[in-house]
Amino acid sequence: MTAARDLIEIGLVLYPGVQEAAVLGLTDLFMLANRLAVERSPDALRLRVSHWQWQEASQTVIRTFDSGSGARHGPAMVILPPTLGDPIPREAAAPYAGWLRDRHAAGATLGSVCAGAFVLAETGLLSGRAATTHWAYRDALALRFPDILLDADRLVIDDGDIITAGGYMAWTDLGLKLVDRVLGSAVMMDTARFMLVDPPGREQRFYSPFAPRLTHDDEAILKVQHWLQANGARDVTLGAMAELAGLEERTFLRRFRNATGLRPTEYCQHLRVGKAREMLETTIRSIDQIAWEVGYDDPGSFRKVFARITGLVPGDYRRRFGAERAVVAGGDRAEAIARLEQ
Repeated sequence: MTAARDLIEIGLVLYPGVQEAAVLGLTDLFMLANRLAVERSPDALRLRVSHWQWQEASQTVIRTFDSGSGARHGPAMVILPPTLGDPIPREAAAPYAGWLRDRHAAGATLGSVCAGAFVLAETGLLSGRAATTHWAYRDALALRFPDILLDADRLVIDDGDIITAGGYMAWTDLGLKLVDRVLGSAVMMDTARFMLVDPPGREQRFYSPFAPRLTHDDEAILKVQHWLQANGARDVTLGAMAELAGLEERTFLRRFRNATGLRPTEYCQHLRVGKAREMLETTIRSIDQIAWEVGYDDPGSFRKVFARITGLVPGDYRRRFGAERAVVAGGDRAEAIARLEQ
């Protein structure tokens, strides 16, 4: 019989708006990992999965599900799953914050996925620490919690006692990372293979499109942004942008960065790479052709900029996201891929 000390409990928090599909998916992932670990070694550590929810009657967070039985010592790891809706309001997250702080003080590792970061941030434990969230919630999280060192390009940030994951489906990455930590890499890989998912190591920037800031109040900069979008940021100069804005170049540089968060050169690169991503996904043009069409005379420079912004070289991006019918249209798939990558 497995002793209580051989059980590692992982708690999943069912806060308002949480996606139950992710809660059940994480539950299945951990129970699968538990089974595979025991198959490898009957003496392996066991995982115990529990669900936790605020109860008005008792004014506390209670267990509503427990995969185990016997003595309970509280979860060693607590996860805040994602939501697809708006971030949870501060007043709705507040009842969970104290409980989470208590669990952390008792030694539990805390984790969040996607907008679950808003609940975690209410604890104050992310202040001054690196964290990530879904790219669509990046600005909202930064506005509500400006003291977080936010890096929404990364899919998972493991900061030891706190782990945050970005995209909605990143619950698989966070779950596998915890399996790796508790049950070892062999069981983690067994679990990933069984579920047909990639092991941890992806980056959120593979998937997130460029979303320029357009809600600022600087009309001169907004005029330049619309102009850049219309012409694909091709053949533009700092002087031309400053002239269009009606500003001296140094003033334009300062105001552009304040309004958009990027230097004009970086902004143009993001626009060009965004167009290149679309062409890699939907056309059979070669990478050199695409480089030229988005404004790069040197394909080598284009490849470097593309990799820096997306985390993938153009050929790898096309293999992940390109429509397969476009790749195989010309006959042999291997030959077609080779041609496209020239």
